[in-house]
Amino acid sequence: MKAQKRSSERTSHCRDSPHSELSPGNQRTATIVGAMSRIAVVPGSFDPVTLGHLDVIERAAKTFDEVHVVVVHNPGKTALLPIAHRVSLIEQSIADARLDGNIRVTSWSMGLLVDYCTEVGASVIVKGIRSQVDVAYETPMAIVNRDLVGVETIFMLPNPAHAYVSSSLVRQVAALGGDVAPYVPRSVSDFLQAPRD
Repeated sequence: MKAQKRSSERTSHCRDSPHSELSPGNQRTATIVGAMSRIAVVPGSFDPVTLGHLDVIERAAKTFDEVHVVVVHNPGKTALLPIAHRVSLIEQSIADARLDGNIRVTSWSMGLLVDYCTEVGASVIVKGIRSQVDVAYETPMAIVNRDLVGVETIFMLPNPAHAYVSSSLVRQVAALGGDVAPYVPRSVSDFLQAPRD
């Protein structure tokens, strides 16, 4: 039995079918694509969630019928925020930004990410990439995920305005007392810059 842990989830409004106005020649292709799962998973440590993350989530929600934003534990990183707090900040950020689409926020702390994908019927993992370094890092994992359960990975290029923003950079700026408001949602900025006892 696979060990697993999930937390709360949030769902916003669903959209109409994206295939309703396709030409007859393309409707057959759309029908074939529509027969497959249109659930996508957007995973990450989101420690904390940034405006770049929100950009990827928003674009994924416009592309797929259902998007699961999954906060995962990364043993290679020292976490700033507990997973439950990260989930809460993502939910608040999505609500504040009024993102359209069927978006669920949850967590996955144990087991492989593809186990989660199999459980919810997701056929695609969406990853935002900022540079060639990200491509080199993500490609082997994408290949293994496809080999394991047939889940494909889609790389989304960033909005240029957020191309240089990362959670680790935000943590460093916040730790040194800098203003992180240009890089993160308002709820995250307020939390990071709130006075600490």
